Amino acid sequence: MTQYFVAIHHPDDYDPSVAEDEAMSRDIDALNDEMKAAGVRVFVGGLRPASSAKSLRTQPNGQVLISDGPYLETTEHVGGFWVLEAGDLDEALTWGRKAAVACRAPVEVRPFN
Repeated sequence: MTQYFVAIHHPDDYDPSVAEDEAMSRDIDALNDEMKAAGVRVFVGGLRPASSAKSLRTQPNGQVLISDGPYLETTEHVGGFWVLEAGDLDEALTWGRKAAVACRAPVEVRPFN
């Protein structure tokens, strides 16, 4: 079985206290329960806003520079993710579709090496 990264993308100004209602929370909880029951869920985690990130970059002199904010400057960021174990990409995409519906957000599905 291959492991897949299923990432939920949020806009930079995403505020869960405004965007996530009880229905959405129930849908996400139900999806997590379904994933556990199917034996595909390896790990799940939500992330704090991209503004809380620290980026580390190696400099030519070998020093590592730490700066505030995400590594990439974009208008969206990964807000949460699952690591799933699925038989193939089609199965992982089925779970990704369910995640997009439950989270009401764009989803990326990518296999691990």
